[in-house]
Amino acid sequence: KRFDLTADKRYSLNEATEKLLEKAEAPLNVTVFLEGEFPAEFRKLQAETKQLLQGFKSVNKRVNFEFVNVLEDEENPEQVQQQLANMGILPARATVRQAGQTKQELVYPWALANYQDKTVAVPLLKNQLGTTMEERVLNSIQNLEYAFADGFSKVIEPKKRKVAVLKGNGQLQDAYIADFFRSLRDYYFIAEFTLDSVASNPGGTLSKLNEFDLIVSAKPTQRFNPAEKYILDQYQMQGGKSLWLVDAITMETDSLQLSGEYLATPKDLNLTDFFFKYGVRINPNLVQDVYAAPLVLATGNGQESQYERYPWFYTPLTASGIEHPITTNIEAVKLQYPSGIDTLENGISKTVLLSSSPLSAIRGVPNLVRLEEIEGFLKTVGEGPDPAVFNAGEIPMAVLLEGAFTSVFMNRQKPYNYAGHKDQGVASKMVVISDGDLIRNDLQANRPLELGYDRLTGNFYGNKEFLLNTVNYLLDDSGLINIRSKEIKLAFLDQQKIARDATLWQALNILLPLTLLALIGFFYRWNRRRKYAR
Repeated sequence: KRFDLTADKRYSLNEATEKLLEKAEAPLNVTVFLEGEFPAEFRKLQAETKQLLQGFKSVNKRVNFEFVNVLEDEENPEQVQQQLANMGILPARATVRQAGQTKQELVYPWALANYQDKTVAVPLLKNQLGTTMEERVLNSIQNLEYAFADGFSKVIEPKKRKVAVLKGNGQLQDAYIADFFRSLRDYYFIAEFTLDSVASNPGGTLSKLNEFDLIVSAKPTQRFNPAEKYILDQYQMQGGKSLWLVDAITMETDSLQLSGEYLATPKDLNLTDFFFKYGVRINPNLVQDVYAAPLVLATGNGQESQYERYPWFYTPLTASGIEHPITTNIEAVKLQYPSGIDTLENGISKTVLLSSSPLSAIRGVPNLVRLEEIEGFLKTVGEGPDPAVFNAGEIPMAVLLEGAFTSVFMNRQKPYNYAGHKDQGVASKMVVISDGDLIRNDLQANRPLELGYDRLTGNFYGNKEFLLNTVNYLLDDSGLINIRSKEIKLAFLDQQKIARDATLWQALNILLPLTLLALIGFFYRWNRRRKYAR
């Protein structure tokens, strides 16, 4: 019998995890690579992983696990590292101190889960922005249950739901959305869908679209005609879910860096009335935020050129302050040239998932964006923001809508006659994000990098986690989200108190045990002398 006496129930498994483990009807074998010589923080991760796996085994005896050192007794460690890299398993570098010497060691904080004929790699170390390795490991402990549950779900549960990636309106090319949908393919069936056949066969197009549980439109650049909007509207009325990543303005960093300036202009996608009816309005403006990701620029010529980071308030780093399953325990999300979103009263429940910090400003468009603005941004960072300028408050940039939507075409002329038309829809969900590049991954040598990874700065952002949570939530995959949102309170040492009171605690730890031993010895001898002196 296991008893969890911790206040945050950190050793109690989530109900969704237990239900998932109970579905395993064959041996579920887990191989953990956390074995060998590494720093204390990784030993903490090792111990917590072992504790968690023992908890899994207490739920289902078919769970088997072992800890191995993948680099031990290997004649060719480089070959092993390459084999692991081909599986997407990359090492972390840890500092090991032995006999007064410091050296770098490779640590593989990964596990392999095998069930029947399926194997999946489980990352145990979470990528986090601006943290030390100790903090990163401790925060990863909080993510352990989700990491394993996520991996187990990929090998135990069969895929059921279908996701349509909308094409045909100038959406992002496949290479720039490859990493996200490659990750999403582990959970759902993914297929492209175009609205080209609307003109010739509108009923058939809607019928095929209704076979999908979710549609994703990633940064459309071409107008939607009334017939296409009608298809999308009726899909929503019939309970379909949708994720929209939409730019309200035209603004590109690559063009800006080439010429030093770029004219930001409104973008007309013919979707204003579409979103307005559902309860949101994406404003044609630019959000500036003091809390932003840096812009990397090359300085110098030829081989002497260096890459420098500069503050760039057009790329906010944002996370919601609300307690919501989509945004709990994720890294800051990076947006590029987002616009503000207004929420309107219409009976639909609205939740702001991402918003700017209180130190924000709004710039209208058309507006000429120049690299010369960096000088002003540097001054703002150095001297502090001017309250008269950055006074827009928290500006919504991603909104979740839930409820029974009303048709955009209610009391309006329809593009074509559809016998199954609905003015009032059934319960559904939609997420609207005012930045199409939030889903975009970088490329290196024409190969997609991981979404959220900035190859110029080496920083990881929470874009991928945010979007995966969003899709899980829209498709009512509440189990994984509930596991991810589990919060474990990790205590950190107060470094200032350590420095201030180090001598006191050293003295107590040395002198107090010796004093207690001396007192015990004294009373023992006194009692013995008193007892046998008679």
